[in-house]
Amino acid sequence: MADRERLHDLRQQAHDAGIEGNSKMTEKQLREALRKVGRGEQPQMAKHEAKR
Repeated sequence: MADRERLHDLRQQAHDAGIEGNSKMTEKQLREALRKVGRGEQPQMAKHEAKR
């Protein structure tokens, strides 16, 4: 259950950061995209790069 809650929290953080359509991203991809956005990268570009 903790994993599920953590993933939900990451998805909410991603949504708040402007990373739309993140429901199929893994935890690793979400963390990477959030890190990139935190460094100033555009949200959709960060999502695209994290999904590679």
